[in-house]
Amino acid sequence: MSLTILGVDPGSRITGFGVVRVANGKIEHINHGVILLDADQSFPLRMKELGAAFREVMEKYRPQQVVIEKIFLGKNADSAFKLGHARGVVMYEAGMGEAEVFEYATRVVKKGVTGSGGASKEDVQAILKAVLNLKVINRIDASDALAMACHHAFELKKKAILERAVSL
Repeated sequence: MSLTILGVDPGSRITGFGVVRVANGKIEHINHGVILLDADQSFPLRMKELGAAFREVMEKYRPQQVVIEKIFLGKNADSAFKLGHARGVVMYEAGMGEAEVFEYATRVVKKGVTGSGGASKEDVQAILKAVLNLKVINRIDASDALAMACHHAFELKKKAILERAVSL
């Protein structure tokens, strides 16, 4: 049985996505990229554009599970609210696509992928390239999204191992 996981790094101007497939205990890279939103558009129109573009990603890859970066409160409350709206759009479209939604904090994902919650984005990207056998990941937003998907796949693998060990 295979499972398609779509990782998402939501944003009000750039939303990264990364798609992996898990089968027979292996993680396979399917695709990654970004949804670039028109910065000259009003925020509501950007959210409408995000919804339409993310719906296309959902329809193309048909993931069973979507993994979204948890919101964090930084110094700028306005940015956090905008991020919350983008997350809401993504969650809505994931739900409409009948995918199960999971959330992880950035530090948890970094720790799961690199072993350090304080790892740099470049360190995360280097590990992902090695794990997924990729030469390049062009955008940091796509790399962040792939990290979400891979971390979730790692968590599923650990859970399966534990369940087998307990049943022995």
